Order: sequence, then C-alpha cells, then structure tokens
Amino acid sequence: MSKVSIPVFKLYGEPLGWPTPDLLHSESIAARSRLHHWEIEPHRHADLWQLLFLYKGRAQIELEGQVHCLEQSAIQVVPALCVHGFRFCEDVDGYVVTLAAPLVALLQRQLAAVPATLQQGASYLAGEDAQYLNGLFSRLQAEYQQDLPGRDLQLQALINLVVVWISRQQLRRSVGTPLPERGRESLERFNALVERQFRQQPSVEQLAHQVGVSVATLNTLCRALAGQSALQIVHQRLLLEAKRELVYTRLTINQLADSLGFADPAYFSRFFRRLTGVSPRDFRRREPGAAT
Repeated sequence: MSKVSIPVFKLYGEPLGWPTPDLLHSESIAARSRLHHWEIEPHRHADLWQLLFLYKGRAQIELEGQVHCLEQSAIQVVPALCVHGFRFCEDVDGYVVTLAAPLVALLQRQLAAVPATLQQGASYLAGEDAQYLNGLFSRLQAEYQQDLPGRDLQLQALINLVVVWISRQQLRRSVGTPLPERGRESLERFNALVERQFRQQPSVEQLAHQVGVSVATLNTLCRALAGQSALQIVHQRLLLEAKRELVYTRLTINQLADSLGFADPAYFSRFFRRLTGVSPRDFRRREPGAAT
C-alpha cells in the first residue's frame, strides 16, 4: 500500500468519529480483528495513541514499514501518526486501548521525566509481569463497559498504572540504572519549557540556562531518557504542532511558518521536508479530512 493511500481512522474501519465521550477506548484484540479476518491493514490515527497488549497468541506488527513478530506477552506502543498494521493468530488473547490526545498530554505531564514513553513505537516484553498486566487490562476493559460510580477515576487509575509500567521498562532499557533525582527534575523543567516556548524556537543554550544545567548535561539527560538530543526534542515538538495545524486549520503555509517562529516560510518548508520527506503542502493534501 503506498503512503499516499494509507487511510486515517479514528478507530480502524470507523472514519466518521470518535465513538465514545471518554478519553480512551478499550476492546479485546479479537473484537475488531475477527471482523477483518485477523488482519488490520496499515493505517494511522491523526491524534490517537494505541497500547496493544498481547497476553497469549502471536501477532505480526508492522510499524512504518518495519515488521516484527510478538510471540510472548508484551505491550506494543503505537504513537499518533505512526503507520501501523497487525496480523493475529485466531486464538489471540489481549486488548487494544486507544488514548485521545488530551489524555496523552495529561499522562506525559505526570511522567515529565520520561517524555518519550508514548512517543516511541516500541514493544516491551511482559516477562514475569504478564499476569499483572493482564489483570490491569482486563479490569480496564470491564470498567470501560460498565457505568458505575467512580468509573472515570477508576479508568484513569488503571491507565496510569499501565503507563507507569511502560515508563519503567523504558528507563531500564535506556539507562540500566536510574538517574539521580536532580536529573529527573531538570528534565521535567526542560520539557515544561519546551511546551511553553517551542513557538519562539529558543536555542538549546537558552533552555539549558533556564533549567540551570550545562548544554552537555541537558543533552545527556535527554539522550538517556528520551533517546534524542535536546534540539531533536524541540524540533519534534515543532513538527508535531506543524502537522496538527496543517490537518486541523486553514492557515496558509506562510501563516503557519510565522506562528511557529520561522522568519522565512522557505526555511520552514525545508525543515518540514527534512523531518518528514514531504513538503507541508503535500502533507496537507495527503491527509484525509485536512482543513482546506
């Protein structure tokens, strides 16, 4: 399937809208994949993140054209705008939880020291935590399907536990040993500054000064916990906002460039193409439902 024809869905096969007033949606893997002969064709979501929990069975995962197989209990993170597809065995057991952007923003503020937790398309083997995770996901599914007092609070608590588990696996994978608490606090401040100031495009030197660390220390923290340099994190935040505004607003390319702090629209176009492989205009044209 060519990149141009990759569909964008809210949920796979449901292009018309988010089917729930909740900020998350939960269902078993089988519920949707059975309807599509156990194969979910490559597609993407403009502003939704997914957590696929495989408890038993086998899953073939395709992310941005790269294929890998899961044959053990694991969680697969699928970020927004990531092209993904799945193929499952018929006896698969597990769940898919879909998170709306406002909930993801809240989760990432709460886990500011691990900013990439939901931004990397990574899989995490459950190992000895398989039954624990299955308990969380099955409880979340049961709670989602009911309308009981405190439902929203319970759903929030359960998804918090899942995301905390993912963040801890990511920390173990990236650094092996925890960073000092002061380092975590510095990274929290950096992420908050990026969120407030990305439209002004502050330099890494300016951000490091505001955080109160050297540029070298800031880059070490960013690479250890996010897998990216400080500048890459700033650029990815700019890129995310550019994509959102291309899809959801009618701003011209010149207006969009100006709103994101680019003095020269041509430089914005080169920046966007370098990170995505397409021009802003082509990206907007290819996105179904984009404002025109």
